[in-house]
Amino acid sequence: MELGGLHHMTAVTTEASENVAFYTGVLGLRLVKKTVNQDDVSAYHLFYGDELGRPGTEITFFDWPQLRVAPNRPGAGEVSTTELRVAGREAVDWWAGRLEEHGIEHSGVAERGGRAYIEFTDPEGQRLRLRDEGEAPRVEGGVPWEESPVPAEYGVRGLGAVDLTVRELAPTAWVLSEVMGFRLVEQYEESGEKVALFEVGSGGAGAEVRVVEKPDAPYAHLGRGGVHHIAFRVADAEEQKEWRERLRGAGLGVTPQIDRYYFQSIYFREPGGVLFEIATDGPGFATDEDARHLGEKLSLPPFLEGRREEIEGRLTPITPVRGGVRR
Repeated sequence: MELGGLHHMTAVTTEASENVAFYTGVLGLRLVKKTVNQDDVSAYHLFYGDELGRPGTEITFFDWPQLRVAPNRPGAGEVSTTELRVAGREAVDWWAGRLEEHGIEHSGVAERGGRAYIEFTDPEGQRLRLRDEGEAPRVEGGVPWEESPVPAEYGVRGLGAVDLTVRELAPTAWVLSEVMGFRLVEQYEESGEKVALFEVGSGGAGAEVRVVEKPDAPYAHLGRGGVHHIAFRVADAEEQKEWRERLRGAGLGVTPQIDRYYFQSIYFREPGGVLFEIATDGPGFATDEDARHLGEKLSLPPFLEGRREEIEGRLTPITPVRGGVRR
């Protein structure tokens, strides 16, 4: 029983239209599903990914306009950076130019572990990193959408890694290694902070978690531009059920299996405070839409379809935003 790597990241936006414009128009991802938060149907749940929204390529957002006055407060107990994978150093250099063209400040190209990267934020402060996935990546990347404004050779190929910030490394490391089957690859200091790099499955881009220890950090407070949770991959519901029993046996509080229609989920909070999800690879986003027309209309799972008129009436229509960035 082994996790397959990263499945998706879910974050918070308060400006759905600008969010769509940035992630599709600037980053070149495909909006593969426009639906609602099943636990709060007044909010959009937007899914971006490769041409089909394959597991491991998905970046998703809850649209909570009420948090416009409450930016995310960074700190311990959160996913502090989401890393996206691209194919090669040349792609990272290309992205430096593209971000500048769109007026987006960035860190400049740097290198870690022999792989180039560049850091920046989206218009709401979401912390992102684009990184070279390395030669012969072991976790298969996604296929960029052919209608993307970004050339395919430079396109985002999915999630590469996530950074977790915690006050104490050891409890989070125990869950990752002893419960979830991650391997400790290396430990080092960066800017005076202890960092541990873990990988799972075949490892490398798409299967990495960096844990940054900041003992004196205040606890994070979720808001605009923050990450709600990070999800990891399993093949199917049977394997997920086994993982649920394993988590319970380790003394972790875990939810029942929840049918999200496009995949099935369980959730638990690791000791450092970060919300984890384990999600199944299927059935996928073409369940209720033709693959050629993903994300073009509001999709609702069958148990919400009878409330469509009510739900649509409470949602603000998503309209194009020129350039995808706040000016």
